[in-house]
Formats: sequence, C-alpha cells, structure tokens
Amino acid sequence: MAANTTPAAGGAPASTPTGSTSIPGPTSGSGPNPAGAPGTPSPANPTGASKPAASPDDAKKVGLIGLVGIVISAMIGGGIYNLPQNMAADASAGAIIIAWVITGVGIWFIANTFRILSAARPELTNGLYTYAEKGFGKLIGFFVAYGYWICNCFALVAYSVLVMATLNYFVPDFSGGNNIPSIIGGSIITWIMYLLALQGAKSTSFLNIIGTIGKLLPVAIFIIAVATVFKFSVFMEGFWGMKGAVDLTFSWDNVMPQVQATMLVTLWLFLGIEGAVVVSGKAKSQAAVRKATTIGFLVTLALYIIVSLLPLGVYSQADVGAMADPSMAAIMLDKFGKWGEILVNAGVIVSVLSSWLVWMLMLGEMPLAASKSGIFPKAFVKENKKGSPSTALLWTTIIVQIVLVVSFFIGSNAWTTMISITSVMALPCYLFCTLFLFKIAIKKEYPKGIFASRNMAVFTGAAGSLYGLWLIYAAGLNYLMVACIVYAVGLPLYIVGVRQHDPKAKLFAKTSDKVIVAVVVALGIAGLIYSIVTFGHVKL
Repeated sequence: MAANTTPAAGGAPASTPTGSTSIPGPTSGSGPNPAGAPGTPSPANPTGASKPAASPDDAKKVGLIGLVGIVISAMIGGGIYNLPQNMAADASAGAIIIAWVITGVGIWFIANTFRILSAARPELTNGLYTYAEKGFGKLIGFFVAYGYWICNCFALVAYSVLVMATLNYFVPDFSGGNNIPSIIGGSIITWIMYLLALQGAKSTSFLNIIGTIGKLLPVAIFIIAVATVFKFSVFMEGFWGMKGAVDLTFSWDNVMPQVQATMLVTLWLFLGIEGAVVVSGKAKSQAAVRKATTIGFLVTLALYIIVSLLPLGVYSQADVGAMADPSMAAIMLDKFGKWGEILVNAGVIVSVLSSWLVWMLMLGEMPLAASKSGIFPKAFVKENKKGSPSTALLWTTIIVQIVLVVSFFIGSNAWTTMISITSVMALPCYLFCTLFLFKIAIKKEYPKGIFASRNMAVFTGAAGSLYGLWLIYAAGLNYLMVACIVYAVGLPLYIVGVRQHDPKAKLFAKTSDKVIVAVVVALGIAGLIYSIVTFGHVKL
C-alpha cells in the first residue's frame, strides 16, 4: 500500500461477537439459540391469541438501522477523506472506474458470502470465527479468531495515529500522529473507548448512528460543493492517462498497471464489510443482518466512486495525485475557503472516532466466542451486566496500548505499517468464510427454501475464494512475513485455552492439524529471519 495512503473505512479485521447465551460448544461447533435460531420462522399465532411476550434479551438487540450504522462505520473511517489523492496518485479516471468495477464485484462476492451464510446457517451467530471452526476444525477456527482479533488491534493503533495527526491541524504538537504527545492522547482515547464499549452494542448503537451521520455529512457537503464546479471537459482530458502532454488512448498495457496499483487501496477501504455479521449474535434477526450488509455495501461503494472521480472534473490527475493529506480538505480550501478545510478535518476526527468505537465493540466479541467454544482461555468468557465481554475488551485495550507505544519507535511509517499488517492478516479470515460456503454448498449440506440457490452459493463461494487468494498474493511478501510471525506467536494461547477447558483433550488430534502447526511455526521462524535481515531495507 502506498506510503501516502490514508486510513480507510474499517481498516481492520472484525471480531466475532457472541450472540446468544448458548454458543457453539467445544465439540459441536454450533449450538441452539435459546430464543430460536435467528431467521427461523416462528409457529403461526392462533387467531385471537396474543403475541408471545418479547424476551428480556430483545431489549439488548440491535435493529436494522443500528446494524447499517455499524457496517458503514466499520468501513468508512478516515480513508475516504484522502481517497481522491490515493486513487489519482496511480490511476486516471478510466482506470479508476475499472478498478472500482473489479473491486465492487470482488467485494460483493465476499459480502454475499456473509449474506448467504446468515441464512444458510443462522445458528452460527458469531460470524467469521464460527464459520471457520465449523467448516475446518478448532485449530483453523482459533487462527481466524486470534488473527482477526490481533490484526484489528493494529487497526485501532492506526486510527490513533490518524486522529492525533489530524488534531495537529487544530492543536499543534501532535505532528506525525505518533510522537510522545500523540501517544499520550491516543492512550487516553483508547481507554475512553474501552469504557464506552463496556456499555454494550445496544447501549452504544445510538452513538454509532450519530457518528455515522457525523462522518457522512462532510462527505455529502463535499460531493455537492465539488459537483457545482465539475467540468466534463476536464474530466475527459487524460481519461486513460497522460504521458507528458500527450493524452493516451485505451490499451490494456497502459491501463492495467494503473488498476493494479489501486487494488490495495480499494481493498483496505472495504475492510469491515462483515460488520453486521460480526455482531450478528446481538442482532434482532438474521434478515436484518443481510439487509444491513447489502445497504452498507451499496452506500459505501457509491460514496467511494463519487468521491474518487468528482475531483478529476476539477483538477488534472497529476494535481490531485500531488495533494497533501487529507486531499478533500485541500480541495475545499482551494475552491471554497477556510471553512471547507475546517469541515473536512473535523469530519476526519468524527469519522475515525466513530469507527474506533465500532471496532472496539466488534473486537471484544471474538475472544469471547472463542473462549465459549473452548479454544481461548476461560477468563475471556466473562461478560458484564450489559452483556459486554469485559475481559476480552480489557485485553484488547491492553494490546492496543502496547502496540501504540511500539508505534512511537516506527517513525513516519507507523500509519502505513499498521494498516498493511491489518489488511494482510484479515485476508485469511475472509478466505475461510468463502471456503466454508463453497464447502457446504458443494457437499449438499445446503438448506432449501432460502433466498439464494445452491448453485449461487457454489459460485459465490468459489469466486470469493479466488478473489481472496489473489489478494493475499497481491499483498506482497514483506507484510505476509510479519503476519506469519504474529500467527505463530499466538499458538501458546490456543494450547492454554484447550487445556483449561479440557485437560485431557488432544491439542492436535488430526494429522492435518499437525501439518498446519508445523507450517505456521516454520513460516513464523522464516518471517522472523526475513524481517531481521531486511530491517531498515524494506520500502514500506
């Protein structure tokens, strides 16, 4: 990812929330939902009979609007405010359009995977983790739970860097976002988010909705304002790129390198598409989860396309590509004055803080679900009176705090390093979900009568898996090596968790488990050696 890339949307992996009080057990992989499996029709109510009283837990559930807010907040972070520069730095208008088509289709396969699975396996209310565990066993489930949890801790540190760097516009002394004053400020925000997350998903859903409105309002004003000065003739100049003063015509040799250069930018922007699935255990229904995923994806994609293309009808690609961060603010200052610059910088702060809270809620759920399933230490199973995973949230905050301190020593590459590690570690989590859908569809474990046919499930799972594999390949060796180290370091957590829940359990019962462990350890060692050898020589 380019060093000037600004945080995007969610930017981080999501965690798996636990929804019902009955979570998949260590051996079953799934469990009954005490209130009835989400999405399962209730028996018809006899004529004249009063409706059954709502469960007391229903008051803690999140509805469609709250879920849409979570999805959008998870994806739209600070990155949208620098999206014009991020895209124009490497691509012309025509190439950007192609890039969005490819990304939109690819991400839709992933989003549709979550939609289909929420209907096909509604009892698996803990999203990414339970899909991996049910489909491929405890060990793979652990790696997904652990990887998703840890990588998003890195994402929250990236949020801290961005927030403090943006605050520097209003209050000097936070230069770079990871100097000593920034570390102190970021630490304060981290612990405030922890206290808010302890209030639970339902209690904070109103804040999520307000935060979503707060982040979308500056974007809407930007779109309307820039549309008034948009010129189609400027937009078409250099549509396929420029070579000096020469306006290039379309050719794959010219366009595809531009498209490929934007892929990691567009991928990062959609991390968080699983937001509603991750908190599906806290949702009022699985139908609401599917609708929220669809609405959130379409709204976010539309905003990204418009924001990245509109400025190219006002400035040349070269001018937009050279703008300072956040490029939205530079455009508003140039065309509309100081108020526009202030609006955008304030929007960055509101947007990132809103996403930060959403990710804190999501990250506490993953270790909780994994502990209830017997692969994380027992301490992580604790919940407070609000139904919030208190121990998991505490350890999440502690890890974020440690990485935040470490970011001080990374220097000017702190932001890029954090979001790159996040993106690479999130990809396997998505991949196992698409593979799980493909597996249940191809083995005819697929239910009849849901909104998506079995053939559609096979196609979605296969296409999503291929897209995920390609993205892992495209991520680059440097951060893949770092991800291998992080995954290998997590193995002791699995050993402790399994032993605490069942001292007699075999840690790696299957031959495939032993092979996976050997490969992860070997890659972790290789990654450590690679990182040491290349330290100071890797272009981030």
